[in-house]
Amino acid sequence: MMNPWRLRLLSLLDTLGTVRAVAQAANLSPSSVSQQLAVLEAETRTQLLERTGRRVRLTSAGLILARRARAILDHMDSVEAELRGFGEEPSGLVRLGAFQSAIHTMAVPAVTRLAREYPHLDVELLELEPHASMPALRGGDADVIITTTDFDELPLGPDLDLVPLATDEILLVVPSGHPAAGRGAVDLAAYADEPWAFDTPQSYMANLALRLCRQARFEPRVVCRFSNYMMTLQHVEAGLSIALLPGLAVDRRYRVDTRELATPVTRTITAAIRRGSPPRAAVSVVLDALRHSPDPEPAGS
Repeated sequence: MMNPWRLRLLSLLDTLGTVRAVAQAANLSPSSVSQQLAVLEAETRTQLLERTGRRVRLTSAGLILARRARAILDHMDSVEAELRGFGEEPSGLVRLGAFQSAIHTMAVPAVTRLAREYPHLDVELLELEPHASMPALRGGDADVIITTTDFDELPLGPDLDLVPLATDEILLVVPSGHPAAGRGAVDLAAYADEPWAFDTPQSYMANLALRLCRQARFEPRVVCRFSNYMMTLQHVEAGLSIALLPGLAVDRRYRVDTRELATPVTRTITAAIRRGSPPRAAVSVVLDALRHSPDPEPAGS
């Protein structure tokens, strides 16, 4: 009989690509992951892995099992939830991943309301930016994510079901009293010589900001990189940089000014779940809570 935990490791290998990445995600050593996958091969009496140099890749049989494994594990979760509540009430654990500017504006209000309405439902809230949330969803480490359809580097694809939630405009953020303050829509080319605050490399906002600057025909002079929008706002407030941020990320407690771009840029915020069998009741009520949340406003407004 196949072990569900080992199936999850195989599914993660298909998603993440390397044994080392699987080990980090599962908090195991690479040798432990390799041993467990070898046991799974013995359990299935099928070669699931093959070596290419120093790396391991899935065989055709391994790919089939890895991609069926996610559906098998989802079905087991669904059955477990049904047995706990006999389908009378949504119950069990739902892991909700959300990027940081959506946590307090969208996820927390939904989770707070769910806690009042469904006492046997546990929602674990995970801070996951788009570049991390989609692999987490596909690998089974999240059940629902709040993400954006505009992240070109990791397209959503036909394996996911999407629930549109909102749109959010990208804004130029400058210190209070900056020459750009008080004007209308701005052309980024006018700020080519400014010091810029960016998100961490290869993140959604870092890639988007770089792309917008290059479309304006300049290479930004990046003076700092923060994974936390509050730190970015503090840096801008101090007059040390300017930034491009989503409207949801701009906390009005900071003394900064925002300007729309002359060519507007918006991101589409969506919830996503894995496609397959109908979602269990607990996942459905989380989706409903997100979909029926009030329109999000920037934090602190």
